[in-house]
Amino acid sequence: MKKILLLGSGELGKEFVIAAKRAGQYVIACDRYDNAPAMQVADEREVFSMLDGDALEAVVRKHQPDIIVPEIEAIRTERLFKFEEEGIQVVPSARAVNYTMNRRAIRDLASKELGLRTAKYFYAKTFDEFKHAADEIGFPCVVKPLMSSSGHGQSYVHNDDELEQAFREAMEGSRGDVKEVIIEEFIDFDSEFTLLTVTQQHGWPTLFCPPIGHVQKGGDYRESWQPYKISDEALKQAQTMADKVTRALTGYGIWGVEFFLTKQGEVIFSELSPRPHDTGMVTLGHTTNLSEFELHFRAVMGLPIAGIHLEHAGASAVILAPASAPSASPLEYNLSEALLEDRTRVRIFGKPEAHFGRRMGVVLCYGEPTDDTTPLRDKAKRLAATVLGTDPYMKK
Repeated sequence: MKKILLLGSGELGKEFVIAAKRAGQYVIACDRYDNAPAMQVADEREVFSMLDGDALEAVVRKHQPDIIVPEIEAIRTERLFKFEEEGIQVVPSARAVNYTMNRRAIRDLASKELGLRTAKYFYAKTFDEFKHAADEIGFPCVVKPLMSSSGHGQSYVHNDDELEQAFREAMEGSRGDVKEVIIEEFIDFDSEFTLLTVTQQHGWPTLFCPPIGHVQKGGDYRESWQPYKISDEALKQAQTMADKVTRALTGYGIWGVEFFLTKQGEVIFSELSPRPHDTGMVTLGHTTNLSEFELHFRAVMGLPIAGIHLEHAGASAVILAPASAPSASPLEYNLSEALLEDRTRVRIFGKPEAHFGRRMGVVLCYGEPTDDTTPLRDKAKRLAATVLGTDPYMKK
């Protein structure tokens, strides 16, 4: 049995803990607030800010874990190098977590060192730098904090009049103590997709899940589907890029590698997460033989993965909170309407607090393998709207 310290205890961490517990492992779930989703299924919990390096060190010394699994961005990542040097396994690696927690590091690695095709981009710490970058890139453009998640602080800017508000929102939406923004060229893409990539121990080969199509609004995932229809040539391009960047970052586990697909069929690298990806929750609906969380657990533990293959087509749609509340307990989840339909699953995350537009659960629908997932996508969105009476595409 291994002792696993999970840093971040949201809905993705919860599913990872379930996979670990099914295999008899011991898990300590950590987050900045109590009763986070993963804490509800873990053996122990710790509540503290992971941006407090001394607090993080104290928890590691207290529990003496064999493995540290980060699930969020806001971590004092430089401390992970020390833990790794002491023989604690960091997932996927301290280098990978340190690079990917900051958009500057991962974007420069992908574009400047590895030569991957990305959107044109600049960084800015002041509004004057920001304004100059916007003049260089032109409109429309995309603005994001260097460190954030779930679309916080991200916006699209269409003209000079919107620059000041976009800069302010990006600074306010930043997580951690990194106060800097990235401003990107707007890619006129046909669609976006995620390529879940699994790097393995023992010299076993890197594996790829069937690509996942997804739609984001304000930088936050609203729906995803698998399989995502793509040409063999484009898929090969994506796999080559995903393999190149994960090899450079080093380590073992699942990675959510995001791409744009242009109307001309060009594949463009967007972002990368060194952990299970929110769009990959569609795999909880029996699309692949192993969910992304089971794949992550096996890769982390050095257990073999005999293969990854598509078993069903599937779609996911988020369930959003209709209002803010100090406690999520007043929310009344209507599960009956969704569960009246065959081949449908509902997952409620168990977040202790609700705020307007917060992701509280997901509806998963699946069917026979097919390239045309439109009916499943429509079904998932329709049923997701019945659970709390909110449209997955409502404004947050």
